[in-house]
Amino acid sequence: MKKSFALICVIFLFLLPAAGQSGLSREIEQAFAEANLPVLRQRAFPPDFSLSLLGSGQITLSRLKGKVVILNFWATWCPPCRMEMPSMEALYGRFKNRNFEILAVDCAEKAPVVQRFIQNNKYSFPVALDSSGEVSSQYGISGIPTSYILDQEGRIVHRVVGSLDWNNRKIVAAIEALLNSGS
Repeated sequence: MKKSFALICVIFLFLLPAAGQSGLSREIEQAFAEANLPVLRQRAFPPDFSLSLLGSGQITLSRLKGKVVILNFWATWCPPCRMEMPSMEALYGRFKNRNFEILAVDCAEKAPVVQRFIQNNKYSFPVALDSSGEVSSQYGISGIPTSYILDQEGRIVHRVVGSLDWNNRKIVAAIEALLNSGS
């Protein structure tokens, strides 16, 4: 009886996923925890959308599948948004050639205002215009900045309300772990 119970336990352990409850590896969960960005236990796909990009073109969120994405809702008039943008640019510069994307979604401002702000600050990450506020509403954005970190499958790993220093070494390590996972 003891042998069969032990065999069942061993088989059960092999059937368990190697990852934590979130479906991510323990290494990723630990890196995010150390960055004070605990991963969501139930990682869902965010609502898909298509928006105009600042300058020209369109972007569809689901077409970014295969990349780690920081989806950031912001506005030029928002002091915490303005405060975190330089660190977002630094993070973007570090990882932009590694299946990483930042998509900054401006909330309900006119394109010339956003264009002037982006140019004056020399930010290079893509900026989408949610002129109607429809996408922000779809995401339930009630405070900005609000950011979502998405894995390569397009699932939400973490949601942040408020500004961060995205170039903080622990956050960089968490993004690096996610990039290296190829999840």
